[in-house]
Amino acid sequence: MSISSNRMKRRDQLILLCTFVGFSWLAMQVVHELGHVIGAVLSGGKVTQVVLLPWTFSRTDVNPSPHPLAVAWAGPVLGALLPLCILLFARTLRAPGLYLFRFFAGFCLIANGEYIGIGSLQGLADAGDMLRYGSPQWSLIAFGLLTVPPGLYMWNRLGPHFGFGEAKGSVSRPAAMGSLALLLALAGLEIVLGRR
Repeated sequence: MSISSNRMKRRDQLILLCTFVGFSWLAMQVVHELGHVIGAVLSGGKVTQVVLLPWTFSRTDVNPSPHPLAVAWAGPVLGALLPLCILLFARTLRAPGLYLFRFFAGFCLIANGEYIGIGSLQGLADAGDMLRYGSPQWSLIAFGLLTVPPGLYMWNRLGPHFGFGEAKGSVSRPAAMGSLALLLALAGLEIVLGRR
């Protein structure tokens, strides 16, 4: 293999890794906040603002919020379950790049589980709200223990798709370019829509 071919291969690998992790972070915040919005609407609350910007942590403001505990839990619960539903739907359709759906679902399980489980130790953000409104700390830790291990399991054996192990840096060029396009589209949409 020539040096330029090897560089191109590594460039595609780097693009796929960086852009898909970035996309997964932004998309995880979207499904997490969607969970809060659904929780607010179903519990009779009024969503006053949803903050989704690439350079800040997402947030959903609800006022009034007749059932703030339900709204607080809806974000991480639906934020973990919706990507699993998307993965099942993609699997049913035999969508190409199924490993990307699997990575995203695992990412959301891990991110939401750590956010709530570890957050309960310091009473931060949603975890702080859950504790304040009556959830026992053990339930938050249990949520983390129920979501993080399956998320890690979903990542098992995905390495070669991202150029690790026997793939030796080789990844799907269409996946790398598609991932770049997804990241740019989602970040652009968040910038344009700003705070809603």
